[in-house]
Amino acid sequence: MTALPVIVGMGGINAAGRTSFHQGYRRIVLDSLESQARQETFLGLATLMNLVSVVNGQLQDMQGNNVEQSDIEARFGEQIIAGTLIRKIEKQHFDVDATPWQQKMTLTASDENAIVFETRRRDLPSPVPESWHVEELENKKVKVTIAAQFDIKHDSTRDNPIKSAGQLPTGFDPSIMYNSRYQPRGLQATIFAATDAIKSTGLDWQYIMNSVEPDKIGTYSASVIGQMDDKGLGGLVKARQQGDRVSTKQLALGLNTMSTDFINAYVTGNVGTTFSTSGACATFLYNLRAAVNDIQAGRTRVAIVASVECAITPEVVEGFGNMSALANIEGLRRLDDLSNDDEPDYRRSSRPFGENCGFTLGEGAQVAILMDDALALELGADIMGCVPDVFVNADGVKKSITSPGPGNYITMAKSAALASSLLGKEALQQRSFILAHGSSTPQNRVTESLIYHKVAQTFAIDNWKVTAPKAYVGHTIAPASGDQLAIALGVFSHNIMPGITTIDKVADDVYADHLDIRNSHYDCGDMDIAFINSKGFGGNNATATVLSAKVTMQMLTKRHGDEMMGLYTSKHAAVKEAQQHYQQQADLGQYALVYRFGDGLIDENDIVIDEHSIQLPGFEKAIIFNTTNSYQDMF
Repeated sequence: MTALPVIVGMGGINAAGRTSFHQGYRRIVLDSLESQARQETFLGLATLMNLVSVVNGQLQDMQGNNVEQSDIEARFGEQIIAGTLIRKIEKQHFDVDATPWQQKMTLTASDENAIVFETRRRDLPSPVPESWHVEELENKKVKVTIAAQFDIKHDSTRDNPIKSAGQLPTGFDPSIMYNSRYQPRGLQATIFAATDAIKSTGLDWQYIMNSVEPDKIGTYSASVIGQMDDKGLGGLVKARQQGDRVSTKQLALGLNTMSTDFINAYVTGNVGTTFSTSGACATFLYNLRAAVNDIQAGRTRVAIVASVECAITPEVVEGFGNMSALANIEGLRRLDDLSNDDEPDYRRSSRPFGENCGFTLGEGAQVAILMDDALALELGADIMGCVPDVFVNADGVKKSITSPGPGNYITMAKSAALASSLLGKEALQQRSFILAHGSSTPQNRVTESLIYHKVAQTFAIDNWKVTAPKAYVGHTIAPASGDQLAIALGVFSHNIMPGITTIDKVADDVYADHLDIRNSHYDCGDMDIAFINSKGFGGNNATATVLSAKVTMQMLTKRHGDEMMGLYTSKHAAVKEAQQHYQQQADLGQYALVYRFGDGLIDENDIVIDEHSIQLPGFEKAIIFNTTNSYQDMF
């Protein structure tokens, strides 16, 4: 039997908040929540944003005053709402109203006199230009006379037209939660996300590792742009231009594979599969596909699937902005008929399937934990859903590398056909929904909606529910599909479909005849199927078919029988209790991040190898060599 990849945990962080236990999803549908869930969401966000903390068992604000949980919304609600989701870029990233840059200037002597200045000898360029006359002065200074023109660059600022982004919640600072050692922001977010995901399972990680052969665990993760802040590649490429030195860490820590490496080396201690592939905006789904394929083939039994991107820097923003890809202040003013003096509503910068002017950059890290179905039942894991397959197809010949193409028709049609074959046409037609790529560009709203329109026509689907998380958290690039998966799991759990509340109405050129795109949240009832869709630059198209926990449990009961499910239920009770404990601790801001710097190093002298296996110290099970000759017909 083909193993079924089931989701047993998910954690992370983006502009909506923490991923585990649907906190980020609940922030998005906040106004549709029941009272207790709303109160829990405000509590979790208040501690995440360092507005309140637990001191001697009592919630306190930053001034040391006691705070009751029931009072958090009244006291901090406006601040929490303002400091989450898409908003004006905060100065911890850079000042969008006065973005630093180097202004070029050519100096020419006035009245035919030479340009004369004094400086320290050690500050002279090497070699000294031929047109410079250098005269020695006292105290190691020199006098420089230049008869020709002189080109310089000087510090200046500019008013950046891109002013909004989906930023991590204001006040959230993973660097103070562990010994972060001057690591790039994206890797700090990775440590938080991986810890959150693992603890969300309710299973002790060492117990999981001891349950399988060490090489049956895999980490599948990547970034696209890499770590582009000053502690990573961003600092590396501009250090010398700014007169600074390159550090010993910037190159290595800036690589787009580092999220995989950090999870292995500092969180899980994994010695099994390590896999990183980038597929532009579909990167999370590309890595999910590799994990799903390995689980189905029996090569992996536990998979950590992740992606991270924290690239809200002036350089990255300008790069996307100069492609006319990002929503800018002029475009937002034009959409809302504002004057040049009016400030746009930055909360509504991203408007998928509405009248829009470009996407909005976001930052985040998402981590999903998957197991094969037999192991999940054996351990009593909490089963949140399953991923029967992920489809990836390219666009063929292109004129523009950034333009859409036919590949996404293939991935969506395959996904719909798979869902229909598994659960039947009625489930596809009545209880499925789409987590759209929904980038918020004028071209995307037309081309992506046309795909859904044609697939809906083919499979006789009317009112196909569509939502677009980028309206709230922005486009996080690599983990964008992880954001979509987190929302899908939230919908399965809460039965609330997020409307695209940033739009007034669906744009006239959207192919919406067969689609249900709303601008308000609504009760959608039980959903069985979610389609996670991604259209990436360069023709990197991917669609994942995700089934709900309810459907997954029905499938497992049919495969494994009532007796096995009864054993699972008894084990699951303890797991559920552990999950509730972590949720309570996390809501109080007590995350206890896992960062195993040098903890549990393997002594290579203690490795034992024979012809059939290899035993590593610290692991209960040995790695058994596969001696089956798959090519015996060739010998």
